[in-house]
Amino acid sequence: MKGKILILDDSKSVLTALEMLLQTEFEYVYTLQNTSCLMSTIQKHHIDIVLLDMNFKAGINTGNEGIYWLNEIQKHDPTISVVMITAYGDVALAVKAVKEGAFDFILKPWDNNKLISTLHASMELRKSKIENVALAKATHNLKQELKPTSPMIIGQSDPMKKVMEMVKKVAVTDANIFIAGENGTGKELIAREIHRYSKRKNEIMISVDMGAISESLFESELFGHTKGSYTDAKEERVGKFETANKGTLFLDEIGNLPLPLQAKLLTSLQNRTIVKLGSNIPVPIDIRLISATNKNLNFMISDGLFRKDLLYRINTITIEVPPLRERGTDILLLAEYYLHKYIIKYDKYGLKINQKAQKKLLKYSWPGNVRELQHCIEKAVILADTQTLSEDSFTLTGASSNQKIDLGNKTIEEMENEMILACIKKEKGNLSAVAKKLGITRPTLYKKLKKIEDL
Repeated sequence: MKGKILILDDSKSVLTALEMLLQTEFEYVYTLQNTSCLMSTIQKHHIDIVLLDMNFKAGINTGNEGIYWLNEIQKHDPTISVVMITAYGDVALAVKAVKEGAFDFILKPWDNNKLISTLHASMELRKSKIENVALAKATHNLKQELKPTSPMIIGQSDPMKKVMEMVKKVAVTDANIFIAGENGTGKELIAREIHRYSKRKNEIMISVDMGAISESLFESELFGHTKGSYTDAKEERVGKFETANKGTLFLDEIGNLPLPLQAKLLTSLQNRTIVKLGSNIPVPIDIRLISATNKNLNFMISDGLFRKDLLYRINTITIEVPPLRERGTDILLLAEYYLHKYIIKYDKYGLKINQKAQKKLLKYSWPGNVRELQHCIEKAVILADTQTLSEDSFTLTGASSNQKIDLGNKTIEEMENEMILACIKKEKGNLSAVAKKLGITRPTLYKKLKKIEDL
């Protein structure tokens, strides 16, 4: 096998015999009769296995020397496999060495086949340890890359200050947190801030967009599957719950979770275990759950689309993220942040937003919230042909925040019915497209259409 072995024994004849036996088994075989240059040889040649005698001096058979050097080798590199070699009378000492960390021990006179088999096994252990060290290092580096280095939330308005006070207060607990808010308000950023202030901040945070996963893949995505559990399951897969173990799991748009999976999610949260698709073996999990949605889960519960007991389980603490239109001058702070970002990206240094444009941004209602503002600033920077971004640089199609809307004498239900019928007409009767456009499920749409028909 490929690898480097160092043999240490005070008997020259033992060294010669072992060297002849092992030279066809290893890429390199090194021998030493004393310990004077043991550590330097290990360092210089990057030794994989050390075949270490328990005693090196005539008349001394305590085995203390072997134990001492075993510990020194492990201090230098714990991935090196150490196999002790000893006489029959030293078996108790050899067992002690194994307890101290040696891979195994070989008795003199040795059986060649058993010796080679033991060394092969010790080499496999060495490879496994090296892989584990590399994996641990890669995981640590990944966590460091994913960890934000500075505060991610931009805002000084009273509503955002209250949100951040709540974030810091609840983050240090392991309570399940539910984040409510309109699309584009930054619910995932709030989740990441909670993770950043939590006791799990050095572990990974896994985000799952429940609205982007097809219903047929929900269970596999969240809980994983075993090989052969369904037609295309050609290998075992680890789900998001298991990946997030010891860290934080963020389930965005949890309102899209189908009812059958809601039951399985509830069971997993109650038992702190998950069961992979195609298996019946529970796997323990230790996660901090954060959920979010822009839907009204209480309405969904009334329509039979969301479990009340699951809502109780996920919203130990609820955080409401305010829409951008309620955040006052945070609009300008965010605009400056994105302006700086896109100035660098598109190499358009010196751009500024004039006062009239700032007033226009403040008056706008921002139905798409922070996400809409970000896209608006990016577009303005791309199209800018002067150093100043004016009112005309920003095309805002929604209503201003101070614009009055004439509702007439219509009820909310009547307005909703009109909106549904208008959307059906626009989508030419495609109810799947209508449900998606309105942000509701097909069953909810059917129920609302039934009510309209009964009017």
